[in-house]
Amino acid sequence: MKKNYPKSLERATLIVTSFAAFVTPFIGSATNIALPAIGKEFSANAVMLSWVATSFLLSSAVFLTPFGRLADILGRRKIFNLGLIIFTIASFFCAFSSSIEILILWRIIQGFGGALIFGTAMAIVTSVFPREKRGQALGIVVASVYGGLTLGPFIGGFLTKNWGWEGIFLFTVPLGIISIILSFIYFKEEWADAKGEKFDWKGSLIYGFAIISLMYGFSKLPELRGILFGLSGVFGIVIFVYFEKKQKFPVVNIQLFQSNRVFAFSNYAALINYSATFAIGFLLSLYLQYIKGLDPQQAGLILVIQPLLMAIFSPITGKLSDKIDAGKVASVGMAMISAGLFLIAFITANSSIWFIIPILVVFGIGYALFSSPNTNAIMSSVDKKYYGIASGTVGTMRLIGQMSSMGIAMMIFSIFIGKAKINPLNYTEFIISIRTAFLIFAVLCFIGVFFSLARGKSK
Repeated sequence: MKKNYPKSLERATLIVTSFAAFVTPFIGSATNIALPAIGKEFSANAVMLSWVATSFLLSSAVFLTPFGRLADILGRRKIFNLGLIIFTIASFFCAFSSSIEILILWRIIQGFGGALIFGTAMAIVTSVFPREKRGQALGIVVASVYGGLTLGPFIGGFLTKNWGWEGIFLFTVPLGIISIILSFIYFKEEWADAKGEKFDWKGSLIYGFAIISLMYGFSKLPELRGILFGLSGVFGIVIFVYFEKKQKFPVVNIQLFQSNRVFAFSNYAALINYSATFAIGFLLSLYLQYIKGLDPQQAGLILVIQPLLMAIFSPITGKLSDKIDAGKVASVGMAMISAGLFLIAFITANSSIWFIIPILVVFGIGYALFSSPNTNAIMSSVDKKYYGIASGTVGTMRLIGQMSSMGIAMMIFSIFIGKAKINPLNYTEFIISIRTAFLIFAVLCFIGVFFSLARGKSK
């Protein structure tokens, strides 16, 4: 039986998790706007700039699932609070990086803190809210994520223009401190539904090795080194799955993917969706500033359209998924995104801003239709002792998808531009690169629609 919590705790849970959910994506979208400024200061090429974004995602993906499992055992509140503290400290030191390598190092630590937040926030919400309210509650938290994505380009552009890229990271510090204070004030109870079970350290190490090898290899394609690391990553995942099947207390319950169709295909759909969409903001930020000559603040004002619509519609679509089949709602959203990607693949150096804005509207509404219902379908398909694992799996699919998206972009840049900095001499190659990326993403998203439909009834 699920424990019924007072409405005061439900409200407090939404306040704390929503605020924390806002901070982590905010830094990601704000950093995308600042990449040209960071590249100028450190004389970094396109691939190194990609690593400023990817290092955070890679670190988060490595630690998210293991710490989601650890949260089920030790307590979700403890891991959540630790994540907030690490994230806030790392944000402070990012601002004082003396080289792009040091910045990437602090981004890795920041990603570790973000993993602890990602892996527990959704699990805490699912622990507190009953099934009939869960979709709306998760929709509000997802809306906070999109709120961070919304204000990231706008505030990030303003801060970068007036105080430099360092201002973005310093701005995040007080937000992190507020999140920590709210968590310690409101969260008095601990949630540890797998207390007493053993933690799978060996499986976690195999998992980490596989993810790092896979993503590093992705970033180095089409070089031989990239192929070897990529194959090592795939081999590592195969070993991980085989190893986990034999564990009494696995870090990832492979049975959930084998016996729970809704859980499995909802996660596959999320993986494909994020693989097809995350690099959109990164590519358009570079396009608007390098090709159209906009400053960071102007580019941020345009890019804010997509996440703003996500934030507005996510609570509505989350509530909708409490009443009708979440899978169908999510599939419609993914189909909309695929259509938008096919359209934007025709972008040229002479394309008007008014060509881009309507497509960003389609992306925003489509993403809102997909994300909240899909998350609700995943979290509602498992027993409460697996909430941490499910939350961690949702986050892992998101992060691996985001890394794959950036990996595809980095690979295409490597093929068409190489290690040269983006400049007027290679603008033609840059346009070819982003058009190629958008076309690949459109095909991926179209395939994802069928994975979304294949889950069957979500309830």
